[in-house]
Amino acid sequence: MAETDRQLTQRLEQVIMALLERRAATASICPSDAAREAYEGDDEGWRTLMEPARRAAWRLVAAGKVEVTQAGRPVAETEARGPIRIRRAGR
Repeated sequence: MAETDRQLTQRLEQVIMALLERRAATASICPSDAAREAYEGDDEGWRTLMEPARRAAWRLVAAGKVEVTQAGRPVAETEARGPIRIRRAGR
């Protein structure tokens, strides 16, 4: 059975949190880290997971679990343009 959008988002949320747990408390990750970790192939197919990974990050922001940053500062979804980083909330 194919994975639904909701299942994919939940899986990416779990991947994001697991990646952050494996890093220093002050470390951040790129959405591409989560996309690569979640992708089950060995080609460039992980790129199709980039936008879902960004959406998962914003859901985690809404839940208060992470912050999305640009230039090291938290940024709102409506303000974010270009590359973002994801870090644990409250840093």
